[in-house]
Amino acid sequence: MDCPACGSPVTLEVGPDRPLSTSLSDAVLAAEEDEQIEVTRDCWDCGWHETRALRVASIDTTAGDETAVERAALIDEIDELGEIDTVDTLEEMLAAIRRQRATDPARTDTDDAAE
Repeated sequence: MDCPACGSPVTLEVGPDRPLSTSLSDAVLAAEEDEQIEVTRDCWDCGWHETRALRVASIDTTAGDETAVERAALIDEIDELGEIDTVDTLEEMLAAIRRQRATDPARTDTDDAAE
């Protein structure tokens, strides 16, 4: 988001009892019913500041797809991706994954057979 006062980028912090790296979506998903989440936005260029408080009124959950849940858990375990700051490294990793998929005999294209 850009600062409404000067147009510079703003920082977003979720707190006050959460680590600075906590995203708003993570805070909302980890919240308990009736919990209040404070969201602070600051512009370090002009000094604009805003604090909002969100209260979780109710939580409705549905049973999830087991494969999607397992996949999400595995993705969460790959914390090294957050430390990679060069596009070249990420492109190399993606190319290696694609090469592995292309040579993996267990992966077959079943969509063509169904049509």
